[in-house]
Order: sequence, then structure tokens, then C-alpha cells
Amino acid sequence: MVSPPPGAAVAAARLCFGQGLRPLMGSQGHPGPPGNSGPGEGEGGEARKLQGGRVARGKRRKGKGKGKAGAGQGGRGSGAEGKPGLQKAKEAAGLGAEEGARAGPGEEGEGGGSVEEGARRIVRRDEGSAGAGKEARGRGDGKKEEWRVRPGRREDARPGRAQGRGGQAWGCIAGAGAAGVAMAAAAEEEAAAREPAGRPAAGPALLRLPEELLLLICSYLDMRALGRLAQVCGWLRRFTSCDLLWRRIARASLNSGFTRLGTDLMASVPVKERVRVSQNWRLGRCREGILLKWRCSQMPWMQLEGDALYISQANFILAYQFRPDGASLNRRPLGVFAGHDEDVCHFVLANSHIISAGGDGKIGVHKIHSTFTVKYSAHEQEVNCVDCRGGIIVSGSRDRTAKVWPLASGRLGQCLHTIQTEDRVWSIAISPVLSSFVTGTACCGHFSPLRIWDLNSGQLMTHLGSDFPPGAGVLDVMYESPSTLLSCGYDTYVRYWDLRASVRKCVMEWEEPHDSTLYCLQTDGNHLLATGSSYYGVVRLWDRRQRACLHAFPLTSTPLSSPVYCLRFTTKHLYAALSYDLHALDFQKP
Repeated sequence: MVSPPPGAAVAAARLCFGQGLRPLMGSQGHPGPPGNSGPGEGEGGEARKLQGGRVARGKRRKGKGKGKAGAGQGGRGSGAEGKPGLQKAKEAAGLGAEEGARAGPGEEGEGGGSVEEGARRIVRRDEGSAGAGKEARGRGDGKKEEWRVRPGRREDARPGRAQGRGGQAWGCIAGAGAAGVAMAAAAEEEAAAREPAGRPAAGPALLRLPEELLLLICSYLDMRALGRLAQVCGWLRRFTSCDLLWRRIARASLNSGFTRLGTDLMASVPVKERVRVSQNWRLGRCREGILLKWRCSQMPWMQLEGDALYISQANFILAYQFRPDGASLNRRPLGVFAGHDEDVCHFVLANSHIISAGGDGKIGVHKIHSTFTVKYSAHEQEVNCVDCRGGIIVSGSRDRTAKVWPLASGRLGQCLHTIQTEDRVWSIAISPVLSSFVTGTACCGHFSPLRIWDLNSGQLMTHLGSDFPPGAGVLDVMYESPSTLLSCGYDTYVRYWDLRASVRKCVMEWEEPHDSTLYCLQTDGNHLLATGSSYYGVVRLWDRRQRACLHAFPLTSTPLSSPVYCLRFTTKHLYAALSYDLHALDFQKP
């Protein structure tokens, strides 16, 4: 026979034995004759009404006839029919007291006790569950029940006999005994099947809510509240790890892989893990290490592509593969790309190609996964910067010109436009919509170092800013969106430009506290901004919602003071290239 669930037994006991009682029905559907004992009556008997909400304590009395002997509650006591002998009554009362003592506080032995607690004990025991149905049927056959007495335990010799009020309560709500129990069990199984896997069967009402409603409630919690909720139980820990709950928090965090427009750049990494690491960025907790060293002073540039790092050393570009921890490199390079007669000043990765700019005035085009290499003369002096998008290459040189080139293999080296910038070009970037490009110059021959040119015609479209001091050259510039861009340089400022608002004044700026030249910058596309300074290899982290610097990491000491020529970062690591070595800051395992 199916055991009734504990919660259902308690509810049934309250229904049948609480205030506003209804008489227990016999197997024929009519009330049986009232018994003479406590609240639990014999087979076919009627339960007495409880006064003032208190549970009456049953007392064993002598049976006056067939079906009138009461069943004391507590443990598994059952009423005997007829007139039992005095010795049997004493033994039964003593065993009920032992059972009540073992039941703990709030429970009593045979002859008295709480109806709810008795119901719980009956439901918890297999024997009580087995006998519950037959007592509910109320046969009233008047036969004496035989008992076997064992040390510390008592069992009913007839497994089908009723063994307590729990069976009566369950029979009360089941209606017809075994059929009612089966129906209730089937309903419970159906309800459990609808719940998420692993959800606790019992617990606070919060756990019984539909999953959609629980997600809505948790979406209003902050990071700390979600972390505490995950400590309640295993099911809530798994539930609160859902990416949907952490997405809103991640978009407000530093370097969590979400852009300002909500694009997820790191979809393969759980959002909760990214939020955890972002707290290390916010607090400046990291572990510093050196990945590479070289003997002579360099001006390296680097790029990241998947699990590989590309870095220039002299006139070579070397490709290294990261180890699984991301904080170290395999010492043997994946590839070596050569072709320039002098140092590589700048390079970019685009369309499985490496486009490099050299001090020899040439542009090199290398295929990453083959030995294909083409170089051609582009400028009369060194090429300081280069960019490539959508099959178009733009380059800027010390010879005060910027040029536009096609990337198509059959047209390599054919100049599309030559633009006279009237000043040395230090930095260049193509718009994401391929309609224009911006040049950053030395600010010696023109009052504005930032000018935007039409990519198709090569005509000047506009210039940015009007209050630059002479010599405020722009060393690095990057588009963040088609209408926003960032710049930094000799004037020790990082400036944020929004072309929709104004081209005469930047909408936000951050000043380097020590008046150091800013050689490079990098952004996560949302709130984090990183810059590299010219003295002592200082890397600074900025929260773009604040004016002041968030953290500073000096990577060199006085004897080996070096600028940070280039820096790149992922959601877990930051890499900075200096004159003599390549540093890594590990924010995942500080």
C-alpha cells in the first residue's frame, strides 16, 4: 500500500481532529457509534469534539461491548475489543509510555498525546502506513488484536490492522481507503514531475513558486544577495547560477565581456564567473608575471587572436600560443613572420592576414596559416601606423601623408588615394561602417591633430577639437562605434568623442595624474579603460563612470624605466609590452 506523504497526513489530522470536526465515516458511509475512550475511537466510532483548540488526552477504559474499546494515541497503540485483563492494560499503557518517551518533546505515549505528532509517527513508519487503510474502512468486526512485545519495539501481529490516528486521518481525506490513498499519491507524483529537476520536495514557500516567477523575483537582487541565496541549498545554488540572473549585474561591472549595446563577446564563459573576476578588476587584485624577455631595447606592438598572441620584435612578428591558464606562453613560437628590413612599427590582424608597417617605408601582407608574404613600398619614410577593415588598408607615415590600399591579392600595392595631412601621422583608424577614417597627427602643422577623412574620395570631412596646445600629438586612436571614438597622446589626456553631440569638444576626458605621455589605450567597449604611460611602465585602469583613476600598476623600476608601448586585455588577463619584456597581470587567480 502506498504510504501517504508526511505533509498530507498532518493536514488530514488537523482537518479531522481540529476545531469544527466532522465525524469519521465508516465503510458504509454513516457515522459509527461513539466510543468510550479518548479522541481516537475504535473501529466504526466517532471522534469527540475538541474543546478550546486543545487536544484531549485519551484514556484507556474498559470495553463495554463490541467496537467500543478506544484506541490510545502515541506510538502505534491500538484499542482492543472486549474487556482486556488488568495485566494487559498495564502492559499496553507501559509500552505506550515508552513509545511516547522515545518520540521526544511534544509527543506522548499510549493513552494520550498530540494528534498531529501521532499522525506524523504513523506516517513515518511502514507498519503504520500499511494498517492505515483498514482502520479507515471501519469494519467493526470486534476481534481482539494480538500484540507481540519486544524490547524497545512493538509490532502488530496483523499487518492489516489500524495502528494509530494517522491512518484514521489519512482515511478521512482519502474517502474510501486504498483508492483514496492511491489517488493522492498519483496527484503528488504528478506535481513532483512538473517541478525542475533537483528541486527540494519540501521547504519554504519560495521554493514552491513557478520557475518564471522565481526568476522575476531574483532579478531584483544584487550580487551580494544572490551570493547569499546560493548558500541556502544545492538546488538554489544551481538556480542562481543562471546566466539570465547575472546578465544585468555583468553589464554594470568592469570588463565582464558585454559591450555598451549589450553584445556578449564571451558567450562561452558563464556570466557568474565573469562577474566574479570583474570584482578583481574593480578592486585591483591581480598577480603579476613576465611572459617574455629580450636582450636589447625594443618598441614592440602586439595583438591577440583567440588563444594566440602576436608580438613584434625588431623586424619580425612572432606568434605564441597561450597555455590553458592564460598567464603563460609556450616558449616555442607557432610562427615567425619576416619581410621588413627595419623594425616593425605597427601591425594589425584582419581576414586571416597580418598587415605590418615597417620603418623601411614598406607595408607587409602575411597570411597567418601559410608562408605567403608580400611587401611593397608605400611611403618615402617610416610607416608609423596601419589599419585594415573590409578589404581596405590605410597607412600613415612620417612623410605627412596617409594612403588607402586594397587588400585583394591581385591589386596589392595599388594606391587608391593619397592624402596630404600636412603633419606627421602617428595613429590611424577606420570607421566600423567603412565610410571614413581618422588620423592622429603630431599637432605641429595644424591646430587640430584629429581629422576625419572620407574613405571613398579621400576628402576631409571634419576635424575634432579646437583647443589642443601645440605638440599635443595623438599617439593612439580607436573607434568604439561608428559615432564614438577614443584618443590619447602627448597632452596626457584620454578623450572620448561623440560625433552626434559635438565635433568641437569631447564629451568626456580623463587626465593622467603624473602628467605622463599616454602611448596606448584599450577599452572593453563598456566601462573599463586601460592606458599605458611613458614613465616606469605604469598601466592605469579607469572606470569611465568616474573621473579619477581606479588603479595603477607600475611594471618597471627606476633603472629600467620604460613606456608601455602596447597593451591588450581579455576578461581575465592584461598584457603590457615594454622595452625589455612582456608583462601579464592575472585577475582570475590573484
